[in-house]
Amino acid sequence: MSPVYDDHPHDECGVIGIFAPKEDVARMAFFGLYALQHRGQEAAGIAVADGQSMSMYKNVGLVAQVFRPSTLDDLNGNFAIGHTRYSTTGSSSARNAQPFMIETIHGPLALAHNGNLINSAVLREELLAHGVGMSSSSDSEVMTMMLARNGGGTWVERIRHAMERWLGAYSLMVLTRDCVYAVRDPWGVRPLSVGVLPSGGSAAASETGALRTLGCVAIREVKPGEIVTLSDNAWVVTQAIQPAQPLARCVFEMIYFSRPDAVWDGKSVHQVRQNLGRELAHEYPAEADVIIPVPDSSIPAAIGYAAESGIPYNDGFIKNRYVGRTFIEPTDSLRKRGVALKFNVINENVLNKRVVMIDDSIVRGNTTGPLIKLLKDAGADEVHVRITCPPITSPCFMGVDMGKQDDLIAHQRTVEEIRKYVNANSLSYLSLGGMMKAVGSADGYCQACFTGKYPLPVDLETVKTGFEKGIR
Repeated sequence: MSPVYDDHPHDECGVIGIFAPKEDVARMAFFGLYALQHRGQEAAGIAVADGQSMSMYKNVGLVAQVFRPSTLDDLNGNFAIGHTRYSTTGSSSARNAQPFMIETIHGPLALAHNGNLINSAVLREELLAHGVGMSSSSDSEVMTMMLARNGGGTWVERIRHAMERWLGAYSLMVLTRDCVYAVRDPWGVRPLSVGVLPSGGSAAASETGALRTLGCVAIREVKPGEIVTLSDNAWVVTQAIQPAQPLARCVFEMIYFSRPDAVWDGKSVHQVRQNLGRELAHEYPAEADVIIPVPDSSIPAAIGYAAESGIPYNDGFIKNRYVGRTFIEPTDSLRKRGVALKFNVINENVLNKRVVMIDDSIVRGNTTGPLIKLLKDAGADEVHVRITCPPITSPCFMGVDMGKQDDLIAHQRTVEEIRKYVNANSLSYLSLGGMMKAVGSADGYCQACFTGKYPLPVDLETVKTGFEKGIR
């Protein structure tokens, strides 16, 4: 769900996989998904295997809404995968909820996917031409069906053969009756890490914070092109495809998507965000009285901006973290309240002050103006907006929902035109060089949403519901 008062880009989902003998893997997967809830709020699911058979439960809603003690009690086994979803390919309907689970000639198979294949439409047509039935409009089902049809003596071989055809972003959890496989694309677009559980066994997840929630130690990143097997033996690591040169890690994981306690590419996300704020203060100082963030992802950057500039940091907005995650539609009068449903201003902290408002991005431009109005209505004399990344001018095809090109305000307007549109006293974006300096490396990151230069050839007309023509 993407309400009008949420102008951030949306990541597709979070995934988790667990092998934990003599443990309640379903409950472990539940708490792992709970730690990944920020990555998707549309649907959630868990599939479990016990060495012989497989069971699954999934539905539309938040993790805590989908699962109850009774549903988790019915999911028994030593192996589990889980998924929490925001749609980028396929609409937010129940039939697109994950994991996908099917019976194959090799036994039961389930798959949970974070990312987006840019050649999924071609692969889907090939499957349909061979008589393979499809029940959803998700590229993740295409991947599942390809694995089911692939030859090879082992699941690792079948996965490797499929990886040779898949183009785009995929961090996968694949579940069979007696194994979990953590799989990452050769470009390394989306994050994926694996760790050792204290009671024995292993877990893998989209973010290190979810693994620490489960008590994991010896956490390391699943390298691009790797398959890591979680089973009765120690990790078995297979370099199925050589890493791409250059890699294309999504820089927006650093800017916004990942929780600040995540470690990715050997870097602390919280520290990178503070660095973004420092670079922003260096490039675009402001004469102001207070620095305030748009919570939550911009808090570290605002701390960095304040430290670099010497201007005091304070809270300006209080965020209702749940209003954007309810499935109850507001009334017309409440809808007109817009961002005021999600944010309240601490008037005393901005009254008669020149405010620097730090935010991580402006996508469509439909919340920055209302946020500025809230501050000015609360008595702020001036509002200077500083953004911790360059203008977003191009859509993403690697698993991030930013809309189409014409939806992006920076594709249609100059910075000065955007400033006037949102009614800021000043507006500045961090430069591309400053952003990558804050990250700590200019190499190995996808910057396509800022530059229009994609790591793989893409169809600019692709939309996230492209499979759904003729499907109801």
